[in-house]
Amino acid sequence: MFGCKCFYWNKMEQLLPSEPETFSLPAPLPQWPQGQGFASGKINLGALEVVKISRFEFIWSSNLLQDKKKGVTFYEPVGIPDGFYSLGHYCQSNDQPLRGYVLVTREKPFESEAAHFSACVASPALREPLDYSLVWSSNDRSEESLEGCGFFWLPQPPEGYKSMGYLVTNTPKKPKLDKVRCVRADLTDRCENYQVILNAHMRFSEFPFKVWSTRPSHRGMLGRGVSVGTFSCGSFWTPGQELFIACLKNSDPTLHAMPNCDQIHALINHYGPTVFFHPDEIYLPSSVSWFFNNRVLLFKKGALEGECIDVNGSNLPSGGRNDGEFWIDLPSGDRKNNVKLGNLGSAKLYVHVKPALGGTFTDIAAWIFCPFNGPATLKIGIMNIALSKIGQHVGDWEHFTLRICNFTGELWSIYFSQHSGGVWVNAFDLEYVQGNKAIVYSSKSGHASYPHPGAYIQGSSKLGIGIRNDAVSSNFYIDSSTHYELVAAEYLGDGVIAEPGWLQFMREWGPTIVYDSRTELDKIINILPVMLRYSVENIFYKLPVELYGEEGPTGPKEKNNWVGDERG
Repeated sequence: MFGCKCFYWNKMEQLLPSEPETFSLPAPLPQWPQGQGFASGKINLGALEVVKISRFEFIWSSNLLQDKKKGVTFYEPVGIPDGFYSLGHYCQSNDQPLRGYVLVTREKPFESEAAHFSACVASPALREPLDYSLVWSSNDRSEESLEGCGFFWLPQPPEGYKSMGYLVTNTPKKPKLDKVRCVRADLTDRCENYQVILNAHMRFSEFPFKVWSTRPSHRGMLGRGVSVGTFSCGSFWTPGQELFIACLKNSDPTLHAMPNCDQIHALINHYGPTVFFHPDEIYLPSSVSWFFNNRVLLFKKGALEGECIDVNGSNLPSGGRNDGEFWIDLPSGDRKNNVKLGNLGSAKLYVHVKPALGGTFTDIAAWIFCPFNGPATLKIGIMNIALSKIGQHVGDWEHFTLRICNFTGELWSIYFSQHSGGVWVNAFDLEYVQGNKAIVYSSKSGHASYPHPGAYIQGSSKLGIGIRNDAVSSNFYIDSSTHYELVAAEYLGDGVIAEPGWLQFMREWGPTIVYDSRTELDKIINILPVMLRYSVENIFYKLPVELYGEEGPTGPKEKNNWVGDERG
């Protein structure tokens, strides 16, 4: 545990408090259909009940370059309901609107005498800290400079309890013990540092003082960790090192704040993005049933001929794993090229709904299917080279994910899947059309998802070398708020959502393509100026394997993010 150690730094100055810009979605929220706990403002975590606080009072702000937008501001939650307690303070960069939150909590009211008796036997769920440790201060050891400095305090929990966050003051006086609560350890989960918010180089330490946002270590559909919204800080941290604070854990098996069927459809109708395809896109999406109805083939290892797949995929082998025993391929003859082009009129988004962050958020993953992924275009400086084979493969599955706040039903962020990775984009950084419907731009040929139009480079954008991902709006689009099919929501229970048979096909939606990609790359490298050859060759080696099209992609349920969290 930290001792009473203070670091000093004389280049950080306080900004005068100003009313931060706040963000609201473009349109008001609708009245959601009735349900048990979704959008009710409170969430039951078992022994605890939590409320999201988004109103804050300024405490202290840091600034390195005398530019308000480059600073970081620390806040105390205000408007806490009676009986609820703070778990820590909030901070964020000044270059974005104020739209964060922290959770406040209370012990869940007793529903029966038996529950009251059980609680009396156990230790209290919440307790005040025993003391505070000063972990960092911005002052420069001059008594005259104490006013306006920032002081960072870690609550010292009683034995068997965990601290949930740090407190910040603008005087050297310790906070009062009743300003915050610690949580019984069995009601908590591990959290980890996520993104750096502040990186302050200090005068008397070789290590910079850093502030991070945090997130639960165990995430995804089965994770029970709940993000508190507080921050972590320290002068030294390595990945994998356990933090001095924890996050909450949802011990309620019912996940009562998750949306029911009616609420799911209302959320999709209200928020479903419009997906725009490039005006020069050749390989458009289709529905899975249209794809199957065009006599695509199921091949079994060792067989010379394929078997036509039923329009519902009922003759596809289900379950198991991707063992290489089966794969799908395009039909033979003239029909093959027609199927490659897709059929936009039949296309729809296939929706998987799952809990996120311990059921305090809902992830709506929307999958889109394209019968064919086109070859890539290589960018080298001002040159654009159309590749003949690299990047192409049969059966392309792409997706984006809406993250919805279960306290209010607000759209919080969207994950844009981009080949082997992706990025979370906050709601205030999205483009919208028709109220609260965001825009998703699908890149030409590769179908990766982007929040804004542009030419994105997969490789080295600094050197201007890599694979182009061109994204722009056009007359080719799908409105996912109406053109969708709900295919899975496991938390609702068995049989509530009938999963289509093809979703259980765990093998590859395209054949393994064997071609000498190295030969094509060498031809390109050999025509380049000598000074560029080494850089281009290095970029090629760093590109993801699937770009070379040597294996068919697996379906949605075989992807890591079906059960796990998005890689962002």
